[in-house]
Amino acid sequence: MEDYAYILDYLPQGAAAGGFSKREPVCYAVGDEEFKLFELVPKAGAQVDIGVRTYIGKDSAEVKRDMIDHVKRRINYNDLTNNAQAELEYAVSDIVVAKQDRFIRFFNEAEGISMRKHMLEELPGLGKKSMNAILDERKKGGFKDFADLAERTGVKNPEKLIVARIMLEISDPERKRYLFVSR
Repeated sequence: MEDYAYILDYLPQGAAAGGFSKREPVCYAVGDEEFKLFELVPKAGAQVDIGVRTYIGKDSAEVKRDMIDHVKRRINYNDLTNNAQAELEYAVSDIVVAKQDRFIRFFNEAEGISMRKHMLEELPGLGKKSMNAILDERKKGGFKDFADLAERTGVKNPEKLIVARIMLEISDPERKRYLFVSR
């Protein structure tokens, strides 16, 4: 259940549809827990800025929902506008940095998937040598944050590995395994 989302794009005139019916303004957003994509309807007169984190949960009290009136529908990656697709990686990066503890826990607790494959190998750009360095270092003690992980293992920008994996999971609906995105 997503309570907060990051705004990816705002169309004050609404999405371009084939009909002549009245169009309502829409926003495209990504949830900050399960990375679900949404089409949202903003409140009338609300100031909507791209990249802003906003409340979209069930509590519709005026205090909580200051920008969004309601969630119109869940969408897929291909339903996003080009601007929203371009903004998505920045929003995912903000989420990963803001929720660093969750993703460091992944590095600290990732296990083997099978006899031949480890969960860490699912991260694009992480090879066997780096994976083994992470496994060896975490035996000495869990990683505290991304800086600690990078310093102890030599893996530069571990947060970018997580962002790359999340982007793959969001954009490819036919993935065999999902580590971070809810389907």
